[in-house]
Order: sequence, then C-alpha cells, then structure tokens
Amino acid sequence: IPLLLHSAHPLRFLATYTTMCHNKELSISEISKTTGYDRFFLEILKEQAQLDEKIRTNIDKETLIEAKTNGMSDNRIKELANISKAELEQLKKEADLRFSVHFVDTCAGEFKALTPYCYSTYNEEDEGEPMGENSVIILASGPNRIGQGLEFDTCCTLASLAFRKQGIKTIMVNSNPETVSTDFNISDRLYIEPLTAETVIEIMKKEKTNKVVVQLGGQTPLNMAKELEEAGAQIVGTSLLGIDETEDRGLFSALVKRLELRQPNNRMAGTPSEVVTHANEVGFPVLLRPSFVLGGRSMFIAYDDAGLLEFFEKSGVNMSPEAPVLVDQFLEDAFEYDLDAVSDGKSIYIGGILQHIEAAGIHSGDSAAVFPPYKSKPEILDQMREWTLRLAQELNVKGLMNIQFAEKDGKLYIIEVNPRASRTIPFISKASGVNLIDVAVKVWNGQDLVQQNLVKKEGGIGEGHCITTWAIKEAVFSFDRFLNVDPALGPEMRSTGEVIGVGRTFGEAYAKSQASGGNVLPTKGKVFISVNNKDRKTITPIARRLQELGFEISATRGTARDLYDEGILCDIVLKVHEGHPNIVDYIRHKKVDLVINTPMGFHARRSDDDIRTESMRAKIAYTTTTSAAKAAVEAIEFLQQNLHTVRELPQH
Repeated sequence: IPLLLHSAHPLRFLATYTTMCHNKELSISEISKTTGYDRFFLEILKEQAQLDEKIRTNIDKETLIEAKTNGMSDNRIKELANISKAELEQLKKEADLRFSVHFVDTCAGEFKALTPYCYSTYNEEDEGEPMGENSVIILASGPNRIGQGLEFDTCCTLASLAFRKQGIKTIMVNSNPETVSTDFNISDRLYIEPLTAETVIEIMKKEKTNKVVVQLGGQTPLNMAKELEEAGAQIVGTSLLGIDETEDRGLFSALVKRLELRQPNNRMAGTPSEVVTHANEVGFPVLLRPSFVLGGRSMFIAYDDAGLLEFFEKSGVNMSPEAPVLVDQFLEDAFEYDLDAVSDGKSIYIGGILQHIEAAGIHSGDSAAVFPPYKSKPEILDQMREWTLRLAQELNVKGLMNIQFAEKDGKLYIIEVNPRASRTIPFISKASGVNLIDVAVKVWNGQDLVQQNLVKKEGGIGEGHCITTWAIKEAVFSFDRFLNVDPALGPEMRSTGEVIGVGRTFGEAYAKSQASGGNVLPTKGKVFISVNNKDRKTITPIARRLQELGFEISATRGTARDLYDEGILCDIVLKVHEGHPNIVDYIRHKKVDLVINTPMGFHARRSDDDIRTESMRAKIAYTTTTSAAKAAVEAIEFLQQNLHTVRELPQH
C-alpha cells in the first residue's frame, strides 16, 4: 500500500481509502502530500470511509437512506452490513426507499430545460413522466478502455437513431458522459448512471418499459443479462439461452459437436492443476481463455509448463468451476477470419468476411484486417457461410452475430461465436455501404431479411461486398504514452482504437491504413531485420523484394547468415548484449527506416523488447509479424509510384 500511495497507479485511490480506514491519525494534509490528491477529493473519500464504518456498525433506515443517496450499491451495502438480499429488501421497504430521477438543468433555471440528461437519487421529488411501453432501453459500453472502446459506442449511437426512425423512443444508459452516444440529440432520454443490473432495473420500473438491448455495448451489458431477465426484462433480440450457449465455454463446445462442426481441441479447467493436466493432454502450445471476458483479457499462449506457471502468477484470473478457463489447442501459423452477420432466426445477411493480416495468436482487435479476404480459398469461404447459417438457426439468433474462424492446412475451425455487435461492425458498415445496425433494428421490430431485400428467400444467405475495392482496418495503439512497454502483440488486446484505409489496390489501402495509424512507411533507406527461427524462410522473399525496391538490408548475425545462404547480402548489426554500436544505438540515431522484428516466442530476449520499444519512441515504422511485413512491402511499392488519390468515404 505505501508503494501504491506514491505511484500513478489505477489502484492508488483504493490504497488511499484503505489508509484512511486503518490509520485514522493521519491528517488530510499528510495524505494529500503523499498521494498528490486534492484535499477536496480526500475530504469526500474520508466521509465515505466514515459512512462505511457506520454501516458496518449498525444499518438502520436512516443509514440506509444516507448510503443510497450517496450512490452506494446494494451489493456494497450488503457486504459491509453482512446481511442477505432479502434482509436488505425488507429494510428498503421499511425505509420507504424510492428511486427518484432529476433532469440536469442546462438552462440555469432561466426557463425549462429540454435536454434529456437524467441522474438518479432517492426519496426526492421525481421529475419527468415515464417513456412508456413504446420505448426501449439501450445499454451502452461505459468508459472507453482497451477491449471495449468507441466501436461499441458507435453501435449504440446508430441503434438509437435507427429505433427513433422507426418511431420507437430510446433510453440510453451510460456511465460515460464524454462520448457520442451521450450527446443530447442521440436519444430521447439519457441516464448518466453506473452500468449495473440494480440501476437498470430501477430505470425499467421508472420508465415503465421492460425492453432492453444488451447486444451493442460489448461484454458489460451481456454480463448482466441474466439478472435483468430474472427481474422481468425482455432481452431484445437473441434470447438469454442463445447468449449462454456461446458465452459458456462448455456449452459452446457441446454446441459445436452437436452441429458436427470443428473447433480446436480443448478442455475446461476449473483449477490450476486441471489446467496443467489438460494442457499436456491437448499438447503445447495452448491458448488459455478465461470465461466471460472481452478484449482477450488475460488470454495467454503457453508453450510449455513454465508458460503455465507464468499464467498462474501474472494473469490474476480467479478460475472456478463456474468461471473455468478453456485450455485450447493453439493453431500456429493459421489464417484467422472475422465474419459479421445479421440473422432473423431463419436467414442470415453477412456484412462481410475480414481476413487478418497477422497470423493466429494476435487478438482480432489488434490485427490489421482485410476486406475482402485476400488469401482465401473459395471452398473455405463457402464453408464459413454454411456454418454461420447453421449456428444462427440453432441459436435462434435475432440480430447481430460475430464469428471468428481459423484455417490451417485446408481445414476450417471455429474459434468463437459472439451473439452481439463486434468492434468491426462500424468498419464493415462503412466499407460495404450497408448499415448493419439499422438492419438489426429492423429485425428486432419484426422486419425479416427477405422483407429488407437482403436475402432472396427464407433460409437463404445474403452477403455484402466492399464498395471501395479494398478496405483495411488497422489498430491504433498508445504505447508511446507509457514507459518501458513492449509493443509486441499477442492474444490479449492492447489497441485503443482503429482506422480505415481504402484503395483500388491492396497496397494503396494498406499504405493509407498505416499512415492513419501513425506507422508511416518509408520509400527508401535502410531496413533492419531480426526474426525468430521459424520465420527465417518466410522473411527471405520479403528481404529480397525490399532490396529490389532499393532498400539497404541490415540484420542480426543469425538472420544475416540465413539471408546470405539464400543469396541476400546484408550488413551485420550487433544485438544489445553484444556491445556497441548495437541496433538500439542505430535506432536512437535514426539510422534505420523500417524495423522487422518478430518476438522470439515465450522466452523472448530482453534485446528484442528494446528494439521494438526504441523503434516506437523514435517513430520508426516497425512490424512484429512477417505477414505484416509482407503487406508493408506491397504498400511501399504503391508509395514509390507516388500516385496519391483522395477518395470519398462511403456514406454509412
């Protein structure tokens, strides 16, 4: 705790709270000096600590009202008072506790404010009439963060506009006031409230509507769907049963077997010892997937037993039979795909199929993705379409769904199915010219895909196409804002946004996507290459082509030797531990224009981390996969032609 108090750490305010509770002699001035927090904030935190102690000592009607008006949740009150849910509900009745809504006065009392911003309190005058049955509650995604960003907020925004176009009033619930879905003209009523089941249930009662959309805001709304349905909510679109069959790893495996589809060999593990046993049964390398997470949070590729040990020590995952870890066979060197579709329960409309540029093992949110697929076999794409239809019909999907596929050695595998909006929905809608959110909202309002002229007959498959010839989604990262962060990618999502590049050729689209993401590719100069052993054959044609394009090649000793054996001469550069001047020195003095450096697997050397980190700081273009390096070569070929064309973006 003392270390946290002095650190710019997300848990610093909790360490401050703990210090106040356990060391009551410390003054506000002393804590402010240690933490850097303003005294005003600390006074509020101290009042909260005192209220918590009051609840622990004796919870009565007056204390309960004080706790609720201070914004405390039922779960926190139950925990502090050590009482059951039934006991708390009885106390709320005795206290005549009433959920009240106030409008934010944006007109300073001068005249009646028309903005629909709401906030809640208890036992005060209630403002505003209920929206009624002809309204729907949309649960947004909350704070923008890694794994759950603006893409989901965009989906919520588009849905609200689509519902209103259909004559249905919308109620947006979001805890993030600084985003588009919370603009005054997006919804009919906006609640700036915590995204918890307790809050949503109270809003349902207040607004006299039970229709709730949980498909659009990422994992946060899905995690409360069960509790909402038990409280009487009508989950709009796919049923809770369909959601559970894809979210629960065991049920999902059973579903795949029932439909006679294919997925990587896997086992469910509820304890660390089971993880070790199952990993050895499946065979290394394995991908460890915790349940009920978004953004690949805490996912980990283990290449041996030492890797499993690191997962146990560093992941922070609390596994149990109720929240098990999936021990998944890791498909090395597989091609991965994302498919986004809308289903009405009988037919499907596929917005588009994206192929990842990075190989398997890189989170889909971090991988550059190409629309249409650029290295795919027609029979594999047909199989994807057929499997998607079968899954949609079996799960009775009503609305959006996303499926991640992998193809290796001519065999198709299902990685996961999500019966919700994915982060690629805005990209696909833009690149295909068909607003998938609008399509889904019409399905929810009873208009099937045949009626929308997207599918020819019931039980059929419709599909969109890229209206810009090529469109590439590239992830945006914020590594340069942090010290000592290795930008190497893996199964846990690290990007904070995404950009689009469009063009008449793959090279044009990829070049634009890189420029948009801040990774500007050079058209001349020196390329440094250092790749792991399994990438040596793949890198040879890339290095040869770069030489043909006029670039000088430099490499570390091992990579240079293999390139020399293939007839490619290059300069040898020292690794970090081999002395000076080494590759990091060259990067710092900007004597390198492009870095191609693939991680050395689980036991990556520190020097590789330094190479990527220094490249990022020096704003030198770099790639961490050979597939991205190959794409970069095509983009450089386009850039050398100097044929820059400004193209109008599609409307959607």
